[in-house]
Amino acid sequence: MPLKIGLTGGIAAGKSEALAAFGRLGAATLSSDAVVHELLESEPLRGRLVERWGSEVAPAEGVDRKRIGEIVFADPEQLAWLESQIHPLVAERMVEWLTNLPAETELAVVEVPLLFEGGREAVFDTTVAIVTADEVRRERAEARGHALVDEREARQLPQAEKAERADHVVVNDGSVEQLEAALSALIDRLRR
Repeated sequence: MPLKIGLTGGIAAGKSEALAAFGRLGAATLSSDAVVHELLESEPLRGRLVERWGSEVAPAEGVDRKRIGEIVFADPEQLAWLESQIHPLVAERMVEWLTNLPAETELAVVEVPLLFEGGREAVFDTTVAIVTADEVRRERAEARGHALVDEREARQLPQAEKAERADHVVVNDGSVEQLEAALSALIDRLRR
């Protein structure tokens, strides 16, 4: 049975980069954001989105996540509906993934942006929060074209609270190499 690590952090703190680094360090990895993207593009979820918001949210070339984001981050009721559709499917997929890992898997890391907000920390043996200076996170989010950063932030715990609730905190204010080195050191500590 692998050591199951729940990975979280604020918007643009570097969760995806940390997940990639864990992968390079030998861990099996799963991004719940990637699972959400996959679920949005498939049935039954795609059909439910069209039924609720119309065909413009799911044109032939794929679901318009930007349009969906504009809808849900402007209206808490719409966001609650979307989360009620997505969260059970993501949880099911995550458990399935963890269950089907090869027996020799030592570490399994799942990136869960709303780990504590969704009460999912109990699924994991340990939790890691990636933290970054607020001004760096805002610059990264805006550079990636994330509109409505404040609305997205408002539905997450403050970064400091995520850090306080996590078993381990990794500061990501430097290079990718520095982040990977910090995660490598963390893995060494977890193996003891």
